[in-house]
Amino acid sequence: MKFKFIEEKIVHGLMILSTLVVFGFFFSIIWTIAKTGFPPLTWEMITQLPGGGFYLGKEGGILNAIVGSLMIVVASATLGLLISIPVVFYINVYLKKNSLLGYFTRLSFDVLFGIPSIVYGAFAFTIMIFFGLKTSLGGGILVITLLIIPIFVRSMDEVAKSISKDLLDASYSLGATKLETCKVILRQIAPGIATATLLSVGRAIGDAAGVMFTAGFTDNIPTSLDEPAATLPLSVFFQLSSPIPEVRDRAYAAALLLTIIVLILSIAGRIITNRFSKNRIL
Repeated sequence: MKFKFIEEKIVHGLMILSTLVVFGFFFSIIWTIAKTGFPPLTWEMITQLPGGGFYLGKEGGILNAIVGSLMIVVASATLGLLISIPVVFYINVYLKKNSLLGYFTRLSFDVLFGIPSIVYGAFAFTIMIFFGLKTSLGGGILVITLLIIPIFVRSMDEVAKSISKDLLDASYSLGATKLETCKVILRQIAPGIATATLLSVGRAIGDAAGVMFTAGFTDNIPTSLDEPAATLPLSVFFQLSSPIPEVRDRAYAAALLLTIIVLILSIAGRIITNRFSKNRIL
């Protein structure tokens, strides 16, 4: 009995230590970015396009990267949802519970989930070369959509699998078709959709490797899908590579802005998830 008590105290202490280490890394990263990036983060930097010699320390801002990131993320998240939700419905409603096709579908998305973004970028770049496309906003949307679809599918699928079979049986017993039953499931997996969107947007807006191959970079805001688009991660990368200290400080400012955007999305995602969770039938 005494040995179990000591073992429990040791494990409890390790848990606390692990939590403190995680918080330590988190606050260390935030402090480093904020300390260096806050002073050069001005309203002009957020609202202006890069001027001549911006990457040499002259006037201008990163509005092009902010708008480009938001355009790619919003379009990719929308396309990802439109593709992923039917897949989740199919493997959870139309296929049998122990279906071999459903098993291999989930396994495939598990593998795709772990593939690095640079591989997606190389794949999308190959497709673009085959069709004679150049680096553009459309290419960035393509690679980010491919990147986040596995996140959408696996996140929503885990929630859909937890839905009680009695709920589905009740729907069928009332004469509902499988398509109508999908509407019942949609209401139940709403928290999963919100969580998946949060995870996907967080990964999409911070990706640099994929869009480097496909979206390119420009000092202007794209007005069509075939024009290059700048993103915040690439803006950080290019500025941090500069030998000029002032430009490197701007990189930290862009990183701080990116962190703030992700934080806002995280808080909004939590609020939406809690709101939808109240409507779930457990």
